[in-house]
Amino acid sequence: MNRSLKRPALWVSAILVILTLLEGANYWFGFRRAADMDSGTSGEKTVLYWYDPMVPDKHFEKSGKSPFMDMQLVPKYAQTTAAAKAEPMYWYDPMIPDKHFDKPGKSPFMDMQLVPKYPDGAGDDGGSIRISPATLQNLGVRTSQVESGTLSAAAHVPGSVAWDQRSAFEINARVDGVVDILGIRAPYETVRKGQALAELIAPEWSAAAQEYLELGRAESADARALRSAARHRLLVLGMDEGQIRHLRGGNPRVVVRAPADGVVSSLQVRQGQRVQAGMPLMTIHGLDTVWVEAAIPQAQAAGIVPGTEVIAEVSAFPGESFRGSVESLLPDLDAGTRTQMARIVLDNPGHRLAPGMFADLQFASDTRDSHLLIPDGALIATGTDARVIVVVDDGTFRPVRVIAGHSAAGKTEILKGLNVGDRVVVSGQFLIDSEASLSGALDRLSTPDGDMGGSGNADDGGMPGMDMPAPQQPPAMDADMRNDADAMKDMAADRNMPGTSQSQEHPR
Repeated sequence: MNRSLKRPALWVSAILVILTLLEGANYWFGFRRAADMDSGTSGEKTVLYWYDPMVPDKHFEKSGKSPFMDMQLVPKYAQTTAAAKAEPMYWYDPMIPDKHFDKPGKSPFMDMQLVPKYPDGAGDDGGSIRISPATLQNLGVRTSQVESGTLSAAAHVPGSVAWDQRSAFEINARVDGVVDILGIRAPYETVRKGQALAELIAPEWSAAAQEYLELGRAESADARALRSAARHRLLVLGMDEGQIRHLRGGNPRVVVRAPADGVVSSLQVRQGQRVQAGMPLMTIHGLDTVWVEAAIPQAQAAGIVPGTEVIAEVSAFPGESFRGSVESLLPDLDAGTRTQMARIVLDNPGHRLAPGMFADLQFASDTRDSHLLIPDGALIATGTDARVIVVVDDGTFRPVRVIAGHSAAGKTEILKGLNVGDRVVVSGQFLIDSEASLSGALDRLSTPDGDMGGSGNADDGGMPGMDMPAPQQPPAMDADMRNDADAMKDMAADRNMPGTSQSQEHPR
């Protein structure tokens, strides 16, 4: 009986011992794996540090989740090429790469180790960088193939309808008088050619008209000459031939008539108002043609010249188009928007287009030569140059300088720097570009001519290991370097910058 009771107890004890051993083995292997990751060993590659691609200048000693973005930290691997055998040319602080030191040590500017600078070709694979497939998936990297084609030079820009100032007529008072009758009561009334706009009582005309009528009864040659002079005076005062022929005496009236069909765009006089000679009464604009003013981007203005055909569409008349041409490209460039104003003349059948309407303009395109084309999003413009990220193979990328041409319809011409069939990154390229800057690939940037450019001041081999011992004394500095170091330390103290150290612990 006792023996039968002891046997199950022994089995239970054995099972507990086995489970304990398995748990211990699992813990030991997990600890070793974590230790290998933290020490930077992952297969054949050594992890120098982890970083957030969106904030690449902040380094962490352990893997984990970024404190800045909702994404995992990315490992930075040490170079495994001939850099280990090459002699460094100098050491430098990646934050201030133009200051060089002749030996390794701690940076006098930041609390971090100096980085070695190797000769061109050592510690790199021709300016390329490699990114793991998992990281590429997290970044959402997309690529596109370089194509050869013709970029349409047609420009689509918005414009605003305005009065055609060539058909403007300003109606002025040609004699002192009083507005007795005003035929226009409000602005924007439509008028016809010859229509009476206003009648003025002109006392000055009375004497001239009376003189003309009295000389008309004289028969001598001298009287006829004086009568001709009096008639000319009436014409100068603003009286037309019909008024002179029907002159009967009394108080002559000045009848102001419309010189053309149009719209009274401004009314500056009221009935009963006294006016003086030269005073503006109203302005009439014709509507047979209108102007459209459009701001043309500087990159597209070169292809637009006076006479270029234009098709305009307005939302008030969907499905209809109005044709015209460029009258002039004004010699004035807006410094803020980098646009040049174009003046387009449009036919206005039925007088349906009104000033202030919004118009969508399409300029006729000229035939252009064939060029390499890439999506607009693939181009990284820095202000001093332009570059793209070229796919070398799966996971390997190389920044390449290019010379860009015109852009239209989401495509950009590439005049030099790429070949047909190359693949360029169109999404996530800025993150890869920042990684290229950290790894020093931008210093070995491929130029459009095929040689290798750059100043040689960026990092070729990546950041050194976190356990690199620092010498007791920093490298020698000149007066300018001391001033820069003091300024950087003061700035860090004032702003309480926690990221100025070489690394920082990942928040738990």
